[in-house]
Amino acid sequence: RTMDVAGIKRAVGRAAVDNLVESGMKLGLGTGSTAVEAVYRLGELLRAGTLRDIRAVPTSFQTVVACQKEGISLWTLNDPIIDASLDLTIDGADEVDPQWRLIKGGGAAMLIEKIVAHASRAYCIIADDSKIVGRLGEKAPVPVEVVSEALTTASRGLEALGGTVELRMAVRKDGPVITDHGGFVLDVRFAQPFDPPRMEREIMAIPGVTANGIFTHPVTDLIVGAPDGTTEHRRRP
Repeated sequence: RTMDVAGIKRAVGRAAVDNLVESGMKLGLGTGSTAVEAVYRLGELLRAGTLRDIRAVPTSFQTVVACQKEGISLWTLNDPIIDASLDLTIDGADEVDPQWRLIKGGGAAMLIEKIVAHASRAYCIIADDSKIVGRLGEKAPVPVEVVSEALTTASRGLEALGGTVELRMAVRKDGPVITDHGGFVLDVRFAQPFDPPRMEREIMAIPGVTANGIFTHPVTDLIVGAPDGTTEHRRRP
């Protein structure tokens, strides 16, 4: 029996929590429809008493709301009890290349997602197998968060890097998407292959850019779900 995409997301979210989360952990929780499945599983295991003393750091309002619904206690990286250091972060991705570099930001939360990833000792990405690509930018655009004043100047800068730029518009709200930090999101498509670490740096050098969706921070664990319902847990050697 073939599993639908929602089922695959549930399977990888559960696998990440079941295999990697231990009581007492300081845990980063990502954003998006796949990452939120890990939040649901975490809530389940905390209520059952299987896990306890989890200190969770959310990466977006979406994650905050999901955690509150599940009764999960929340902290920030600035809290002394967290002290800017996490044991593990679990998050989804829009694309994963052969070196496990990522495009993220479909949920427009890449700023905090990147901060949390860099504060984390272990970094687990969960995805369905459609997210595995030969190169970054193959299917997904690179999301770039900008302050509103830099909308045109940043767009020009991104075009100069070879990108085709589109302002992300909101659904069920007139006008553009506004991030949790009040920024706009530019979705940038690159027709030509690019070097992810270099492009990540060059985008950040454009004045007014606050975040971009190229993630080159080392992923330690990759859990991939297939339509047959199986999950494969790959660890970085």
